[in-house]
Amino acid sequence: MQPKNYSIYSAGKFITSEHILEVNNPFDRMLVASTYLADKVILEEAITKALSVKEELQNLSAQNKYNILKQISDELYSNRNYLAEILSLESAKPINYALAEIERSAFTFFIAAEESIKDRTEHLALNRINNTDQREGIVNYFPIGLVAGIAPFNFPMNLAVHKIAPAIASGCPIILKPASRTPLSCLELAKIIDRTELPKGAVSILPMDRETGNLLVTDERFKLLSFTGSPDIGWKMKSQSGKKKVVLELGGNAATIITASTDLKDALPKSLMGAFAYSGQICIHAQRFIVHSSLFEIVVNELKTLTLNLKSGDPLDAATDISNMIDEANAVRVENWINEAIQQGAQLVCGGKRTGSYIEPTILTHCNHTMKVYAEEVFGPVICINSYDTIEDAIQQANHTKFGLQCGVFTNDKNELDKCFKQIEVGGVIHNHVPTLRYDQMPYGGVKDSGLGREGVKYAMLDMLEPKILVK
Repeated sequence: MQPKNYSIYSAGKFITSEHILEVNNPFDRMLVASTYLADKVILEEAITKALSVKEELQNLSAQNKYNILKQISDELYSNRNYLAEILSLESAKPINYALAEIERSAFTFFIAAEESIKDRTEHLALNRINNTDQREGIVNYFPIGLVAGIAPFNFPMNLAVHKIAPAIASGCPIILKPASRTPLSCLELAKIIDRTELPKGAVSILPMDRETGNLLVTDERFKLLSFTGSPDIGWKMKSQSGKKKVVLELGGNAATIITASTDLKDALPKSLMGAFAYSGQICIHAQRFIVHSSLFEIVVNELKTLTLNLKSGDPLDAATDISNMIDEANAVRVENWINEAIQQGAQLVCGGKRTGSYIEPTILTHCNHTMKVYAEEVFGPVICINSYDTIEDAIQQANHTKFGLQCGVFTNDKNELDKCFKQIEVGGVIHNHVPTLRYDQMPYGGVKDSGLGREGVKYAMLDMLEPKILVK
């Protein structure tokens, strides 16, 4: 594919700027495309235009919003192969995973279309205290206002869509900043949005440098900030955000508990996917495996065999299971963490070597909380496998972290599952699967350092809508 040039999408127009942004393929470092960074003047134009269409958006009928969202969904799906190739080139995501992401994005817009036509009106009887008072309340929900969205590189389309689709469904204008390393799939989405009847300026998609992008955090005209990214940046943004509502989808080092009752024929292939999908660059990467002592050696040996059979290479090759990380700096960091853990007593089962931005899929055992690969979010193709004896011990190990996004629990014992669901400190417990599993309609988010609030279209809309009551 020859390098393309992409305009950015501001205030309903495709424009350029003086600041060129080059996007390179992390696999071979070849230029994929060039685009532009929005400056403060362009951002101001986008804000002004978004505010000017706020009333028009609020007055859009449910049917109009449904038609717009459904059109976007249909076009994403019909162009999924082309869009998957763009996504794969900009991110080095293996093409099969890239295609799945585009299909999920199409489905997320479809979910938003369905949510946009739901009647959220509530009627309240207000005579509980005084039976002679016959007043009633009617609760309706109104758009909160201008939304700022900041999306990461690892799911450049779908995590942006989880901000844009609910904003449209809620009647809120939105300005979205895609990651500078992976803006292309979002700019392709802008072309689709521009073909709909959505008021021009309701959506702007603007790559920006950090200084300009931080205005999405500090400008009081934004009423909601939705950020997906690293915990350090996310919590700093919250401290700078003023009075606006903030939703943070941050990091994790998710645990997967494999109990004695587990069907390993089912669990092991799922565990392999959770361990190494997109080189572990996923917030719900299955990073820590907590395995019953009776199965520990079997799980380690079987996962090693499966891991060594993974095919690495060009992300556009349909046979590729694992490819390069987003850049060499992150690969060097992961390599250093692996070596540090080995020096501190971890045992290397397989992998551990780096070539440029490629890290071999790596399995470590006998890890502890002094090691970054176990205590922090590795965001790379590394897993740690430890053992446990009782379910209480497994739960304690799962909770011994500052993060709390999701946890996978493989068990066929109902009592164990109930105990895990009640006691593990996370936003979601996934039964008989890895924590990497996410359905786009479910409430998704974490506790502790993993974030604040929930995504999933319906749940994102709850933050984008303000309840107002009429008492009559």
